[in-house]
Amino acid sequence: MKMSEEKVYPMTQDGKDKLEVELEDLKTNQRPHVIEQIKIARSYGDLSENSEYKSAKNEQALLESRINTVEHMLQFAQVVDEEETASDEVSVGKTVEFKELPDEEPEVYQIVGAAEADPLGGKVSNDSPIAKGLLGHKIGEEVDIDIPDGVMHVKILSVK
Repeated sequence: MKMSEEKVYPMTQDGKDKLEVELEDLKTNQRPHVIEQIKIARSYGDLSENSEYKSAKNEQALLESRINTVEHMLQFAQVVDEEETASDEVSVGKTVEFKELPDEEPEVYQIVGAAEADPLGGKVSNDSPIAKGLLGHKIGEEVDIDIPDGVMHVKILSVK
């Protein structure tokens, strides 16, 4: 696969920093722990009926998968420079306040890369329907956003 065909992972600097900390923890703390669990389970003898061994190997597979995923995301991370877009324009890394028209309460979300999305924490993925509908629009604009339940008509109140 050519480099240009690789998926790019847009993220904030904060999101990239958190992934780097997670990767370090996975490699220096969690991996040695799982390896030790496998050694202990092996000492119990017959591996064909050893549930502790199977469990530790499954945990190892999940851990290695997460390590590979995080390494891949970091390799193709694209740290978003919020200064590249107008200060009143919705883009990845910015926090947007909007309200559904005609009279819903305002909502506030930071638009982040998929790797750092946390909807309950107020961070929505740039791949989400709401973010896709808001990206590129400016304060004061009214936007129709396609969501699974239909169309949501919103007004952008602020962008920070």
